[in-house]
Amino acid sequence: MMHTINSVFKAQQAYKYTLRASNATQRINKLKKLKDSIEKHEDAIYEALQNDLRKCTFEAAVTELIFIYGEIDFAIKNLNGWMKPKSVGKTITNLLAKNKIYYEPKGVCLIISPWNYPFQLMMSPLISAIAAGNCAMLKPSELSPETSAIILKIVEDCFEDNEISCFEGDASVSTALLTLPFDHIFFTGSTAIGKVVMEAAAKNLTSVTLELGGKSPVVLDSSANLKKAAEKIAWGKLMNAGQTCIAPDYILIPEDLQRPFIQQYKEAVERMFFNGTQKPDTTIYAKIINDRHFNRLSGLINDASAKGAEIIYGGITEPSERTIYPTVITNLSSDAEIMKEEIFGPVLPIIPFKQLDDAIAMINEKSKPLALYIFSENSQNIRHIIKQTSAGGTCVNDVLIHISNPKLPFGGVNGSGVGSCHGQFGFKTFSHERAVVFQSGFDVTNLIYPPYEKKSWVLRWLKRLM
Repeated sequence: MMHTINSVFKAQQAYKYTLRASNATQRINKLKKLKDSIEKHEDAIYEALQNDLRKCTFEAAVTELIFIYGEIDFAIKNLNGWMKPKSVGKTITNLLAKNKIYYEPKGVCLIISPWNYPFQLMMSPLISAIAAGNCAMLKPSELSPETSAIILKIVEDCFEDNEISCFEGDASVSTALLTLPFDHIFFTGSTAIGKVVMEAAAKNLTSVTLELGGKSPVVLDSSANLKKAAEKIAWGKLMNAGQTCIAPDYILIPEDLQRPFIQQYKEAVERMFFNGTQKPDTTIYAKIINDRHFNRLSGLINDASAKGAEIIYGGITEPSERTIYPTVITNLSSDAEIMKEEIFGPVLPIIPFKQLDDAIAMINEKSKPLALYIFSENSQNIRHIIKQTSAGGTCVNDVLIHISNPKLPFGGVNGSGVGSCHGQFGFKTFSHERAVVFQSGFDVTNLIYPPYEKKSWVLRWLKRLM
């Protein structure tokens, strides 16, 4: 495998200079070809996502396929404008020059994607890499093997190895790839593995984009519409059985609203996922990816319960089906493991607060989250929360939807990520912004390097211009 990886890397290193010269039309044609291949394999993609994660067709379509079609269409529509050199203004130091920013491909890029949205989270950065004119080597997750196999087929259908190549396999393949001096690495996954990727990249001074995660909080204040908030939080929390990097992780709510909210949440959950029965409908409710993650989530519930937490709703697990019922936990102790790590599952802790600033303090005690959600009709409170906290992105009176607008940057901050993606932000991630100055034919030497006796006069003149 290492021999193959090295030979492909060498071929891409040579071919990147050819791609550097590609124009917008050529890159758009590659994106169209990619879209055509995805459409050709659409049924196989749905089947793979069903087998890997038990995603129903509707959820897979909305969160994986339609999302990617939108990304491709947006790039095709805007790529000519993105690629054009951008003129910037003059300053006192180069009054007579023309100043431009050129967007050049970074070169050979590595994209490592996770298992939770295995198609979307590989294709989205790949679209940006192609739009920016790069070669790329792809490593999909071995934990979603059927989707990884479809990604490989699509890549082989559209590209030669010297442009885009896909490598299946376990973590040893990622380790081998990370030894190579890529021009850029785009990684989506856990914060712990993100640190490993960043450390490996540092050895070659490779730039990185890290799309990580963290504990994304939800803050409700006394003005929030509880029914609407509960419905949106239930949808965002339980999509893909909670295995979403920007899923609401825990709720911060005024003490007197805790019980009414939990009731509204239970009713919303049962309308969406129970289909009139006593258990989640597994035709629309996803499974936990593997036994290790199932056992981790079960352990979090058991640890919280052993430390005095109250399981208000759910808490039922079905190991043979890798199904964990939607669960609500209250009365959590500060040392419960569930409040220390990203949950990444259908378990929702509820934390009451007395004053809004108490909730803000709890958020700021933890690492900066990938997302923060606010439910409020009080504009002053909304502004206060946004100003006093930091997060990769924020939705007010909704969840998740900020990821769907390619005109917005998507990414984390500090522990939740480095850099951003989607739309033009993704194009820039895979591009080097090169400053180019075109000096005029006017001889400015005497201004920049004036004779000794004129230096004081030139300095006074420059100060007056500033």
